[in-house]
Amino acid sequence: MAERQFTGKHALAVFVGFFGVIIAVNLFLAYSAVKTFPGLEVKNGYIASQQFNDRLHEQQALGWDAWAETKGGLLIVHITDEKGVPVQVAELEAVVGRATHIRDDFSPDFSFDGVAYTTPATLGTGNWNVRIVARNAEGSEFSRRIPLHVKG
Repeated sequence: MAERQFTGKHALAVFVGFFGVIIAVNLFLAYSAVKTFPGLEVKNGYIASQQFNDRLHEQQALGWDAWAETKGGLLIVHITDEKGVPVQVAELEAVVGRATHIRDDFSPDFSFDGVAYTTPATLGTGNWNVRIVARNAEGSEFSRRIPLHVKG
């Protein structure tokens, strides 16, 4: 029986196979990253940057703070003033979703119970973002991204 020799064709096949796998994996990961990217945060970054300080000062003047929790099948968002007293806002919009993709995003309909804003929600384990935009009676806007970790 004759011994097989490692020829230039074999070396080329190993070289092309090795780098082909690396390139294929990189292309797959790049495609996955772009496919799951939720998109733009603002339409015009320059204009948003020009208005940032005005919005920041308006929000700081409210003195509000916000945090979220889950309990008993409810998603609860607390909004308090500088003294820790619950605030009943004139308008509340929210989007709840994962930090990594928009597939699970939803816009809950919160109701104020005198202490906090609640809505029925069953969130899977892991990291979630609760993005809220609240307005007082004068129209001043308070926006916050609230990270929420749900344990399994």
